Amino acid sequence: MGRRNLTVPATVILRAISSLPELQLPLFFIFLVIYGLTVVGNLGMIILTKLDSHLHTPMYFFIRHLAYMDLGDATAIYPKMLLNFATGENTISYHACAAQLAFFIAFIVSELFILPVMAYDRYVAICNPLLYSVIMSQRRCHVLVGIPYLYGVFQALLFPSKTFTSTFCTNLLSHFYCDSISVSFMLCSNGPDIASLINRFAIFNVTSTLLVVLLSYLMIVLAICRMRSAEGRTKAFSTCASHLTVVVLFYGTIFFMYVQPKSAQPSAIDMLSSVFYTLVVPLLNPQIYSIRNKEVKNAFYRVFWKFRVCI
Repeated sequence: MGRRNLTVPATVILRAISSLPELQLPLFFIFLVIYGLTVVGNLGMIILTKLDSHLHTPMYFFIRHLAYMDLGDATAIYPKMLLNFATGENTISYHACAAQLAFFIAFIVSELFILPVMAYDRYVAICNPLLYSVIMSQRRCHVLVGIPYLYGVFQALLFPSKTFTSTFCTNLLSHFYCDSISVSFMLCSNGPDIASLINRFAIFNVTSTLLVVLLSYLMIVLAICRMRSAEGRTKAFSTCASHLTVVVLFYGTIFFMYVQPKSAQPSAIDMLSSVFYTLVVPLLNPQIYSIRNKEVKNAFYRVFWKFRVCI
């Protein structure tokens, strides 16, 4: 469709993951399996950390909310994409696009800010172990989780309200989901201003949270280096290894996707990066926190046996 005013387009035409018809069915099953595993893994982590009393600690409280966020941002995108694969269409309604953008922003921004909270939790656990339970009280944990959610909701209201009250010049979207930058390229006049605002917020979100993470781990490394026993250093490092892996995966793709100049047509690498941080990272996170984690494995066995006894 040409560049003419479409104040409220009835539907938005999404960019296909692949233009080859013979790949549509294989891609449908691949994404279905990955999304299904993502749901099972994150729901499993949520259920375990809720039901097992041994996991009622600040660390697993934050991991549970990370699972909520991972499940939320994947679910904001992939059920609709799977439906489009099944129907052979690449469209989304105007209002569904706005809702998808809002939910995705809320969850992805919340996740950005829960990661430094988790880094701070590990800093307190290693650097102030005797005061850990006092510092990381239940009230403080709820406040530390509430702030990311509130900030995420703020941005989820800000950007869609600015974008979807503007005049659209086209209903062709250059992405496979309603991404904020890509939607801004559909606007007639104030698209560049909105894109610039989004980029400024993205740079602030990523750099500020990463700075807190790096500062926390710098203090952790210094504390570990001061430990006299090799066993103590190994145990301290093992408590941080999973979170560090999650941080590297998430921030690496986020930096690549958002903290760079954007073109109106995302490249194939941009599309692949989007799939990675919106679906693959949410799939990997519960695996990272459960593999070689005896507490999670023991919790699974306890919950499993309780369930069998109830049956």
